[in-house]
Amino acid sequence: MPTITFIRPDGARRDLAVAEGTSLMQGATSQGLDGIVAECGGNAMCATCHVYVDEAWAGRLPPLSEDEDALLEGAAAERLPTSRLSCQIVATADLDGLVVRLPDRQV
Repeated sequence: MPTITFIRPDGARRDLAVAEGTSLMQGATSQGLDGIVAECGGNAMCATCHVYVDEAWAGRLPPLSEDEDALLEGAAAERLPTSRLSCQIVATADLDGLVVRLPDRQV
């Protein structure tokens, strides 16, 4: 089970074991991580699970889909080059150690 590190805006870190095949959003919300709202339940219809992927990891993820790209344009927090929707990142063994930062707001 890969371990994903979530960093809150205040710098607090939380390491979560996320089952392979599960989205980071599902893993975070099922373990009570504050900072991911996930209003649409992971259906890629909102941007309330926005995260910033650590630059060292950004190139290791599948590319953005057109839908994800469009949704990130409407994210509540600033969009950065490493912005992604955590519902669109599926945990795999290759992502063990992935670091993502939570924005200061989701809505």
